[in-house]
Amino acid sequence: MFKGDEKLSKVQLIYFAIIALTALGLGFSHNVVSNYFKDAYQITAYQRGIIEFPRELPGVLVIFIIAILSSFSDIRIAMLAQLLSIIGIGVLGFITPSFTIMLIFIFINSCGMHMFMPVQDSIGISLIKDDNIGKRMGQYKGVATTFTMVSGILVFIGFRTGFFSFTAKTKWIFIISAFILVLVLILLFIIERLIGQPIKSNKKINFIFRKEYKYYYTLVVMWGVQKQIMIVYGPWVLIDILNKKADTLAILGIIGSFIGVFFIPALGRWIDRFGIKKLLYVDALSFIFVYVVYGFLSAGFASGTLATIGIPVFMAYMLFIVDRMSTQMGMIRTIYLRSIAVQTSDITPTLSLGLSLDHAVSIICAYLGGIVWSLWGPQYIFFLAASFSLVNLYVASKVKED
Repeated sequence: MFKGDEKLSKVQLIYFAIIALTALGLGFSHNVVSNYFKDAYQITAYQRGIIEFPRELPGVLVIFIIAILSSFSDIRIAMLAQLLSIIGIGVLGFITPSFTIMLIFIFINSCGMHMFMPVQDSIGISLIKDDNIGKRMGQYKGVATTFTMVSGILVFIGFRTGFFSFTAKTKWIFIISAFILVLVLILLFIIERLIGQPIKSNKKINFIFRKEYKYYYTLVVMWGVQKQIMIVYGPWVLIDILNKKADTLAILGIIGSFIGVFFIPALGRWIDRFGIKKLLYVDALSFIFVYVVYGFLSAGFASGTLATIGIPVFMAYMLFIVDRMSTQMGMIRTIYLRSIAVQTSDITPTLSLGLSLDHAVSIICAYLGGIVWSLWGPQYIFFLAASFSLVNLYVASKVKED
């Protein structure tokens, strides 16, 4: 992954460790939470959509939270974010509260996770001292993907051996996740001491609607639609219709992450080589393909015309993995923003606003998706997502060549 690279500084190495441990911690919590909802609370597809309100609301509020903390450095905000994540997931590890109380701690955990997102990118970009932005961002994503794969292996072993269970009183998988995030908190403290001069970016609530950014905002809104449908309802086809458990989804995550170890750094190089415009075309087409085929498969599974074993299930698995590759292409949007930024200080507030728009759309889509699933069937959710992805093709056609 770092072949032929210059010697990394101590600060950069610690930042890579932060990325790695964050990915590991999320692998023990965020990546298996759908199975937690199903096993511990036996929820329906409609309830699954409702749950996304407390999970995604912090994404809408993050721009205001970041603004309130404007006197804090980006690293201090990252530290507070990790603390909230630790509290939220740690409590759920020790107790199984009522459904309503569970949603409160899911909200707290999600607040931390969403606060960390924009400052993580901001800190990472500030540590890049050369022009190989695609290469370095690819390395960041590559490290995250590697440790997502490691978490998948451990999750698979844990559930297969019975050490992890969502029906047990103590949910060790969440407790381990909280412990890992404590390590991230410690590393953030160390990196702050090493840097000396705080990394600070513009955190004012300035809704930047420059004409240069209109296509970026279009992309993040479309991502809000795509993400919520595929990340929530894609796994729900496997969990609810095919009755697959956390160990099966962990195996799929391992395969996707293994491919991603090579795919993500390559994607960074492709951005530098072929440009953002061509990669945006690839991104849009991959989403359309995945959603259309997944829609037909889910219709077959739900109606009983397709077997829930054999080739149809294998195809669903493959699409699940391909989709995980597609979601990693969000790096293209961040680099696109950097390439069109009028001022460097615009990046963090624009990322934060983009995150809020993305999550506002996500909340609506999650709720409507649950209704569509319940009334008409799962396939229509995916067909709608494919039609929305045509907007991405339009945006790609309007983006100027690098």
